[in-house]
This record gives sequence, C-alpha cells and structure tokens, in this order.
Amino acid sequence: MNQVDDFADLYQEVILDHGRRPRHAQRLAAFDATAKGDNPMCGDRVQVWVAFDADTVKQVGFEARGCAISVASADLMAETVQGRGKTDTKTLFAAFRDMARTGTCPDCGPALAEPLERLAPLSGVHEYPSRVKCATLPWHALIAALDGTKEASSE
Repeated sequence: MNQVDDFADLYQEVILDHGRRPRHAQRLAAFDATAKGDNPMCGDRVQVWVAFDADTVKQVGFEARGCAISVASADLMAETVQGRGKTDTKTLFAAFRDMARTGTCPDCGPALAEPLERLAPLSGVHEYPSRVKCATLPWHALIAALDGTKEASSE
C-alpha cells in the first residue's frame, strides 16, 4: 500500500466512526438558535442547535438522518466549530465547502490549517459530486442558525 491508500483508508475509518457513533448527536437542553437542512435528492435531513457565549459558538448539537457522510460531517462540524466566533465559523464553512468541491483549499491560510485538518477526512467527497451536498448539508443548517433563519438553503 502507498501513502495515498493509507490516508484514504484512515479517512474512511474516521467517516464511518463518526457516522456510526457521533459524539455530538443531541438536542441541546439550552440553545440560542436552531435550523434544519434537507436534501430531498438523497433523503438526508439534519437539525442543528447552537448555544452561544456572546459571539462565540459555545456548543453545537444535532440530529441527523442520512448517510454516513452527512452524519459524520455534522459531528465533525460540531466538534470543529466549538469555541469559534460566528464570523470565523462562516469563513471555515467557505473553506470547507471549497475543500469538499475540489479536494483542496488553495486559498486557506494558516488560521484554517488546524480545523481543515480535522475535516480532511471529508475531502474525498469531491470525487463524487452528488456526495458534496451530503457533506455540506449540516454546514448549511449551521449557517442558517447563525443567521437566524430556520431552514438551510443548499447549493
């Protein structure tokens, strides 16, 4: 096996692990915002709940029904955005969306290196365009919650 195959196997394991045993799959008891996302093409559905501490994302919980990619993305997202400001979270989403579409993020600076490394297992969806929406759906719901809307609009 070569290094590329090793990374692909590792990434697949991370997606399956977070898809089967999400750590943040819960409705928050106390939250400041919530939004839903729905991908009718594949049946993925997600609802996110967000608690803030001033302008910082304190905690994210979610309920998701769908494929392992969608559930894993929601879980990794919840883990990664905790402690980030709203603006930083939106910037991270834009970078993640680029990575999901292309497999890389050429314009991402050092500030995004660590969170994008955590999200890297989802970078392989770029090879399967129909799966990009699976990976980005939870993020669209999160951004809708940050913006104070109840429904996510996906691209």
